[in-house]
Amino acid sequence: MWERLKHMLIKEFIQIFRDPRMKAVIFGTPIIQLVVIGYAVTTDVTQVATAVADFDRTQETREIARRFESSGYFRVVRWVEDSKDVRTLIDQGEVKVAIQFDPGFARDLARGRTAVIQVIVDGTDSNTASVVLDYANRIIAQVNREKLQALLAARAVARGGFAPITPGALPGVELRSRAWFNPDLRSRNYYIPGVIAILIMLTLMMMTAMAIVREREIGTMEQLLVSPIRPAELILGKTLPFALIGFFDVVIITTVAVLWFTVPIQGSLILLFGTTSLFLLPVLGIGLYISTISKTQQQALMSTFFFFQPAMLLSGFAFPIANMPEAIQYLTYLNPLRYFLIIIRGIFLKGNGADILWPQMLALFVLGVSVLTASTLRFHKRLA
Repeated sequence: MWERLKHMLIKEFIQIFRDPRMKAVIFGTPIIQLVVIGYAVTTDVTQVATAVADFDRTQETREIARRFESSGYFRVVRWVEDSKDVRTLIDQGEVKVAIQFDPGFARDLARGRTAVIQVIVDGTDSNTASVVLDYANRIIAQVNREKLQALLAARAVARGGFAPITPGALPGVELRSRAWFNPDLRSRNYYIPGVIAILIMLTLMMMTAMAIVREREIGTMEQLLVSPIRPAELILGKTLPFALIGFFDVVIITTVAVLWFTVPIQGSLILLFGTTSLFLLPVLGIGLYISTISKTQQQALMSTFFFFQPAMLLSGFAFPIANMPEAIQYLTYLNPLRYFLIIIRGIFLKGNGADILWPQMLALFVLGVSVLTASTLRFHKRLA
C-alpha cells in the first residue's frame, strides 16, 4: 500500500509543479493576496479629508481647528468661505467631514455662553461617520476641560490670590480604559489572521476540486481505475499533496503577516499547525465532494465559489455572528471557517491553548470526518 501511495504522491507533485502557472498560484498568489488584502481590510479611521468653514475668523476658532488637524484623525484639505461650498464638497466626495464655526463663536466663549461647533459628516459610510463623530467629541471634551480649568483658576486667583488649579485637581469621575490582547486597537491585527484562514481555504478547496476533474478531462482517470491502486489510495494520493501544500502556505503567509504587518503571535506555533490540520479535513473533504459532482474544471471552479462566498460571509470574518438572525446563526455551525477563525485569532492575539480552543477543535474534527466520509462514499459510487 505504502509503495503504491508513494508513487501516487510523486505523480501528483510532478503533475502539479510541471505547470509554471500552478506554481505561481500555489506560492505566489497567497502572498500577493495577503499583502493587498492586508492593507485593504482595516476599520481604522485616520486622516479623514476635512473642510473647515470658519465664519468667525478668530484666534479661538483657528486654535480649535488646529486641534482637529494635529490629532491625526482629520486632514484639512479645504478652507471654505461659503456654507454652500460645504454641501458641494461633500456631495462630490472631496471631503468626508466639515467643521463649521458660526459668527460670534469667540464672543460667546468670552461671555460664558455655550459656543456651538457644527460637525457635518458624510453618513453614507455609517462606520466612518460614527468613528469621526466620536473623535470630534473627544477633542471638544478636552477643549471644554481646559477651558473650565482655566476659568476656575482665574476665579480662584481673583478672589484670594490662591494658586491656580492644576489639571487633574478638579473633582469628578476619571475613566481609565485598558484594551487586552490588542493594546493599540489595530484592526489589522484582528483581520489578517482571518485573511490567512480564508486564503488557505480558497486555495486548497479550489485545487482539490479541480484535481480529479482534471484527470477525467484529460482522459487519465480510466488509466488510474485499471491500475492496481485502490480507491482509498487514490483519494489519499489526491488529497495529501494539497494538505502538504497547505501547511507550506501557512508557513509562508504567517511569516509575511508577522514580519511585514507586525501581527504578533502570542500562542504556540505547534498548536497553530495542529489546528490547521484539523481545518484541512473539512476543506479537502468539501473540495473532494465538489470534484465528484462536477464534470468539467469550469463547473468545479464555479461550485467552489458558490460555496466559498456564503462560507466567508457567515464565518464572522466581516460581520459578527451574534448580530445575524437566529436561523442564520444555526446555519453557521456547519461552516468550518467559523471555528478556525476563532482558533487562529485566539492563537495569534490571545495566546490561547488547547484547553480553551478544544470545543472548536472538536467541531472541526467532527465536521471534517463527516464531510470526508460523505465525499469518499460518493467518490466510490462514482467509480462504481
